[in-house]
Amino acid sequence: MAIEEPGSVPEAVPGGEATTGPRVARSTLRRVSAGRAGRAATIYDVALAAGVSHQTVTRYLNGFAGIRPATRERVEKALKELDYRPNLAARALNSGRSQRVGAITHELDQFGPSKILQGATAAARDAGFVLDIVTVDLARPDVLNEAIEMLRRHDLAGVLVMSSTDTMSEALATADFGVPVYLGAEPDDTSGTDPSELTQFGFPALFDHLVGLGHHTFLHIAGPAEWSAARNRSRAYSTALAARGLSSAGVLQGDWSARSGYEAVMAAPDLAGATAIVAANDQMALGAILALTERGLRVPEDVSVAGVDDIPEAAYFSPPLTTLRVDFAAQGRAAFSTLLDRIRGEAHALEPALHADLIVRRSTARAPASG
Repeated sequence: MAIEEPGSVPEAVPGGEATTGPRVARSTLRRVSAGRAGRAATIYDVALAAGVSHQTVTRYLNGFAGIRPATRERVEKALKELDYRPNLAARALNSGRSQRVGAITHELDQFGPSKILQGATAAARDAGFVLDIVTVDLARPDVLNEAIEMLRRHDLAGVLVMSSTDTMSEALATADFGVPVYLGAEPDDTSGTDPSELTQFGFPALFDHLVGLGHHTFLHIAGPAEWSAARNRSRAYSTALAARGLSSAGVLQGDWSARSGYEAVMAAPDLAGATAIVAANDQMALGAILALTERGLRVPEDVSVAGVDDIPEAAYFSPPLTTLRVDFAAQGRAAFSTLLDRIRGEAHALEPALHADLIVRRSTARAPASG
């Protein structure tokens, strides 16, 4: 049962009579707006416009869950119409520096983003901060705008934007939160930054392993092109092949899901002589293994399969999956560390390159004699 705020008794509002919170007339909003001309709205202005006490407004801004829905609606309407913004400087003088950081993220059903957020949360906790997490659905722009507005109303030390896709990065790159912000997104290898750890270390190690087993013809299952991580992995695949004088027999398109890996392999008219498939993540590798089996091919005797990420289930696939282990939690910790330096006004030391470790299991074996 929701906890009711003290609303059964009249609530005093500054400059007016007590009220039990009836619907606020439009004239009240006009009167408040006129009275505050030339200055920012205060919680007392909001309280007057909403017909509640300033304590109720404060409880709403602090996230108190026990406010009655009708009261909450009036407060939200007044906040929006008066364009209320919290006075962060005044709050800091009263209570010291905020120890709360906002985090906007999406795609938490994917392994990488969820582990990155876990790492950021752990780093925040170690530094004495609380991470307030807001997840958004990019299919609904109104939800993204609401998330930005909600964070702007809270007394935050900073905002961490955890982005996986171009759409998310573009939507939030210019958002004004009024506090230090760090956009944590995997840089595109073509952006002029140092190549990703997968390009530098992971894929070369994986292809050394596969070539050492006698494989020379490969297929790639790529992730969705809107993800910089997917583009980087596809480039890492191509770069590793080119460095060994090899070429790809083809690229199949997936969307990170096991279903997409399965459908991509099942739909391929033939494997173009490929004796090894390298999927951009472990879930698509899982789907590929099932599809190969249903096509009458054995893994790894006929076709070897490898993935990327080393999800916890990868060791229990049938057969257990050879993969590249990526330390996503370290990426999350590094992202929060960068934001914390910005909050403190300190220069941020460059993070060392994060290595992707090759984990060899039974899904890869010597290429068949005819391969």
